[in-house]
Amino acid sequence: MDSIWQQRGATLSDKSARKDFGLTQEEIFAAMRAGKLQFRQSNMHGNPWFRLLRHEVEAFVREKGGQDHLHKKKLQKELTNLNKEARKIKTRLKAIERRREELMKELDG
Repeated sequence: MDSIWQQRGATLSDKSARKDFGLTQEEIFAAMRAGKLQFRQSNMHGNPWFRLLRHEVEAFVREKGGQDHLHKKKLQKELTNLNKEARKIKTRLKAIERRREELMKELDG
């Protein structure tokens, strides 16, 4: 059963669970105490954090708020990621256009 802890994307931090699924730290701790969420405690630069199994967090959110709630949270997360990527692309495009203008001026000059 330990192999699931090693699979890419199968785990997430307690911070990511709060951000992605709208959970509070208290809800996560209560679910951990109740045995609904398995966890592994880790430390980074002296700060403790918990690694959780993604499928258990999703099941917990589904139980707490319903399937529709989980689906909306996933859509919100995807939209946030797309918006972030679009901003990066726009910034990069502006830099490319600026450089292209500089090169054209230099070639004409």
